[in-house]
Amino acid sequence: MSKRNSQAAKTAARERLRIEREREAKRAKTRRQVIVAGSIVAVLAIAGGIGYAVVQANEPDGWDAAKDAKLVKPANTSGKDGTTVVIGKDSAEKTLVMYEDPRCPACAAFEQAVGPTVDKDVEDGKYKIQFVGATFIDRNVPGVGSKNALSALGAALNVSPEAFLEYKTALYSTKFHPEETEDKFKDDDYLIKVANSVDGLKGNKTFQTAVKKGTYDKWALVMGEKFDADGEKYGFQGTPSLVMDGKKVTGSDGQSAPMTTADFNKAIDAALKK
Repeated sequence: MSKRNSQAAKTAARERLRIEREREAKRAKTRRQVIVAGSIVAVLAIAGGIGYAVVQANEPDGWDAAKDAKLVKPANTSGKDGTTVVIGKDSAEKTLVMYEDPRCPACAAFEQAVGPTVDKDVEDGKYKIQFVGATFIDRNVPGVGSKNALSALGAALNVSPEAFLEYKTALYSTKFHPEETEDKFKDDDYLIKVANSVDGLKGNKTFQTAVKKGTYDKWALVMGEKFDADGEKYGFQGTPSLVMDGKKVTGSDGQSAPMTTADFNKAIDAALKK
């Protein structure tokens, strides 16, 4: 091979090597750009996810939001906030105020033992009843079932006083009332299941929609506040509690509500005579 040919071959080889290096450099640059771009997207995605999570964490849940919601008063109520719920004959001269928390086991025991007597007394016009719902168990146990069941009671009251009373009885029944620590009433579907045992509420779409949408959630909160204020006024903190003519109606211990029919009748007869 001549020196000229040898030199030409070397030059061509160096050129091919240069071109190949440039191609590899371009490919490496492209790979770096893809990696950087992907990393930026990943960082932005993570940042976005964190931002979304922070926003979600700071968003008020249903009951926090209910505090600022517009108050919707159920039908068959009176008073400024619709928290006066009085049921009975107009001819009845006196009113028995009943304070109950939906999750309260003592309230369930009271309703199961004394509830039929109360219903008959009201039907006979012996006295009217005024219902005040409490939600303090949600704070103590904790949970949301007291508030949620009270909201559902508002939906029942909006249907009719009769539906309200029957629904309240069903909620406190041995069949449906859960243990205090089992927050079953937080579940709208369970509250609707209980309602389907009540003639006036069975399959009632208006009632069901109100329960699911939380139409009376704000009302339940305001009602709970009324219980707290009245408890401070009359010197009680638990449920059930009974008041007539501004005085507590108690059993033989002089402190708590009468929990048997005999004690209840004795206490009510004494209160009616005052």
